[in-house]
Amino acid sequence: MTSRKTSRLRRASKTRARIRRVGANRLSVFRSPRHVYAQIIESGESGRVLVSASTIEPDVRAKYKNGGNIDAASFVGERLATKAKEAGLSKVAFDRSGYKYHGRVKALADAAREAGLKF
Repeated sequence: MTSRKTSRLRRASKTRARIRRVGANRLSVFRSPRHVYAQIIESGESGRVLVSASTIEPDVRAKYKNGGNIDAASFVGERLATKAKEAGLSKVAFDRSGYKYHGRVKALADAAREAGLKF
C-alpha cells in the first residue's frame, strides 16, 4: 500500500527525469499547509539553486499573514520571476513536484508567467 507522499514523489521523479533529459533549468515548487516555496535550480550535475522565493521571507510575511493561500502563492510566483529576470534567466521548465496543477501551484505558475518567465 502506497501513501500519498510516496505517490507524489514517484510522479515527481518522472517529471524530473524528463526535465533532466531536456537540460533546462527547473522551477521547483514545494507546498506545505502553511507556506509555499519555489526555486529555480540549475540543470546539470551541480543542481545549484539560482533563485528562490517563499512565503517565509520577511517581505512576504509583512504583506500576507497566512502564507498557505492562493494570494500568497501568486505573490511568490511574481517575486520569483522578477528575481529570475534580474539574474538573467528567462526560460525554465516547470516542476510541480508531483502536485496537481491546481490551486496554489497553478496560481504560482500563472503569476510567474505573467511576470515574464517562459515555461
